Amino acid sequence: MKYLKWAIITLLLTFLAGLAHYTLPQRDIVLILDAYEKRMDVSSNALFWAQPDSGTSQQDTRDVRFIDTEYPDGSVMVFRNEDTGWGWPFYFKFDSSDLSAKAKQLVSTHENPKWVAVRHYGWRNKIFSIFPNATSMKQVSGPDVTLIPWFNITFLALVSLLLLGVYRLLQRFKRRRIDPVLEDIGEAWDDVEDRASDAGGVMKRFIDRLRRLFG
Repeated sequence: MKYLKWAIITLLLTFLAGLAHYTLPQRDIVLILDAYEKRMDVSSNALFWAQPDSGTSQQDTRDVRFIDTEYPDGSVMVFRNEDTGWGWPFYFKFDSSDLSAKAKQLVSTHENPKWVAVRHYGWRNKIFSIFPNATSMKQVSGPDVTLIPWFNITFLALVSLLLLGVYRLLQRFKRRRIDPVLEDIGEAWDDVEDRASDAGGVMKRFIDRLRRLFG
């Protein structure tokens, strides 16, 4: 049971860490190479896609906005640009059209670079055609600018405090409600064992007497 308990806790923590890594915002400093629309079939991997523009119908095949970018080291990243609307994750993004226009304004070349901090969430997976979703962007002075993730720091600190508070409440509840019950059960079990031991002793003495009488 001990190993099963720790296995369940490990799986739960791994799931929560993966969920946080996927959902919480990240920022990458990149060059924008292109911004365009592409028709995509969104079906089996729909969990990792958002939704069409707010006010349009939900279809498996639809036009999706993309933003091609390049990191300072020369590697590339493709972001999708979709509304999240009122759904999960709760970014309440309704301006994918405006963001596409802004991305086109910030398209640059290596000769005349415009470094852009793209705020996004999600993962990139080539096998399953999963793309991170860009939620906002702003031009920055250069590729080495320092961006402090204040939102993530604040959010994780609040969640940690909340979990600590819940843990304290559970510990207090255990001490006040569960431990006394367990102690009562243990004492009752000890009484049963003592009575069984006494009954066994009486029976043993009775049998010894019978043996002496008829032996």
